[in-house]
Amino acid sequence: MGKIESIKPGPKPKTEEGQDDRRRRVDPPTQPKHPTLKPHDPKKGK
Repeated sequence: MGKIESIKPGPKPKTEEGQDDRRRRVDPPTQPKHPTLKPHDPKKGK
């Protein structure tokens, strides 16, 4: 059996000031621009 290796995500991006780069996150002021995800509706197989 082969060896399983997981993918390492690496460090989170930082801004020039040294804080976390929040561009990939949804902030509360911009929340209305982003719709919520629809609930998953699984279909039965044939």
